[in-house]
Amino acid sequence: MSKIIVEGGTRLEGEVQIDGAKNAVLPIVASSLLATEGVSKFYNVPNLSDVKIISELLESLGVKVSYNKDEKTLEVDATGKLKTEADFEFVSKMRASFLVMAPLLAREKSTKVSMPGGCAIGSRPIEQHLKGFELLGAEIIQDAGYVEAKAENGLQGTTIFFDFPSVGATQNVLMASCLSKGTTILENAAQEPEINDMIKFLRKMGAKISGEKTSRLVIEGVEKLVGAEHTIMPDRVEAATYMVAAAATKGNVLVKGARYEDNIALVAKMREMGITVEIVSDNDIRVTNDNDYLKPIDVKTLPHPGFLTDMQSIIMVLTLLAKGVSTVTETVFENRFMHVEELKRMNAKIRIEGRSSIIEGPNTLEGTRVKATDLRAGAALIIAGLIAHGKTTIRNIYHIDRGYVDIESKFNNLGAKIERVEE
Repeated sequence: MSKIIVEGGTRLEGEVQIDGAKNAVLPIVASSLLATEGVSKFYNVPNLSDVKIISELLESLGVKVSYNKDEKTLEVDATGKLKTEADFEFVSKMRASFLVMAPLLAREKSTKVSMPGGCAIGSRPIEQHLKGFELLGAEIIQDAGYVEAKAENGLQGTTIFFDFPSVGATQNVLMASCLSKGTTILENAAQEPEINDMIKFLRKMGAKISGEKTSRLVIEGVEKLVGAEHTIMPDRVEAATYMVAAAATKGNVLVKGARYEDNIALVAKMREMGITVEIVSDNDIRVTNDNDYLKPIDVKTLPHPGFLTDMQSIIMVLTLLAKGVSTVTETVFENRFMHVEELKRMNAKIRIEGRSSIIEGPNTLEGTRVKATDLRAGAALIIAGLIAHGKTTIRNIYHIDRGYVDIESKFNNLGAKIERVEE
C-alpha cells in the first residue's frame, strides 16, 4: 500500500498540462466494441488504473488491445468473435465497465454483465440503462448479481425518455441505438462534454447522430460501424483540481488543457469568490489569487451545464478559506460528503444539514492523518494538505490513481512538496 505525504505552506506557480479525460476515455473505448471492421486508435489516453482495467476487460472479451503509455495511444481491434459475458472481476472494480453491455447487446444480440462497482459515493442505479434497452426491444433478466440482455431479432429504434439525465444511461443507450433498426430519439439525455466527445467518435465510426450538446439526441441506425481514430478530450475535473489548488495556495498557475466551455460553472464560482481567472485561449486558463480572504459562495451540484458533482469536494476546500458562511449542496449523489469528516480532522469547520454542507470560514487547517474516501475526495485532501500547517498523510490513495496521472509530480513541478511513500 502507498500513501501520500503533503507538506503545507507552499505557493503553486508555473504551468501544468492536463491529461485526457477519464470520464471520456472509458465509455469511448467501450464503444469501440461496436466496430466489426477496422482498428480504432485513440490519442491522449491517460495512464490510469481505470484505463488498465477496461483494457483487461476488453481483452477478456476477445479484443486485441495495445497501449503505449509513452505516446499515450491505445489501439483496439474488436473485429474478431467476441465473448458476451463481462466478468465480476472487472466490472466490480469500475462502474464504467458496465458500458460494454450496449455494444455487446447491439452487436452480438445478447450479453451478460456483472452489476457495476466503483467509488462508494451513493446509489447509482442502472434502471435507466435497462429501461432504454427494453424499449429498444431487449429482454432483460436480473439474477445472482448479473444482468442479462437478449435481442434475438436485433434492436428496434424508438423514443426513450430518461427520468433523469443520467450520463451512463445516455452513453449506454446511445451506443445501442447506433446499430438499431430505424430511428431512435433520446429525450432528456445528459449533455455532459464527455458525451459530446463520444458522439464525435461514433460519427467517425459511421454512426448517424444529431442533437449534440442538447437534451434531445436523434440516432439513425446503421448496419455496421468501423474502427476510427480519435483524440480524447482533456479532463475537466483534473483541470478543476489544479485551478482550485492554484487559488487556494495564492498561486499563479497556467492550466494547459483547461477548456472554458467545459468549466463555465467552476470559473463563475471562482470569480464570485474574488479569484482572478483568465481565459488565455480555448484550451488554457490562468488562475491567480492574491486575496487575504475569499468571498463565501453557495454551490449546488446539478447535471450539466450545472456545477459538476465530481468537483464538489474540490470546491469545498476552497470555501474553507472564505470569510463568512458558504454552503455546498449535493443533489446528484446522497453519499458524497464522506470527505467532510476527513476535513474536520484537519480542523475544518463544517456541519452537514441534510444534503448540504455548511462551511464557516476562514479556517486554519492542521496537517494530520486522513484517508481518501473516493477519487475526488482524495484530490480535495491533497489541496487541503497544501494549505494546512505541517504535514498531511493521505492513505487509500488507490482511489486517486484511478483518475489522476502523476499527481505528485505535477504538483511538485508547481512548487509543492508532495511525496509518495510505499508502506
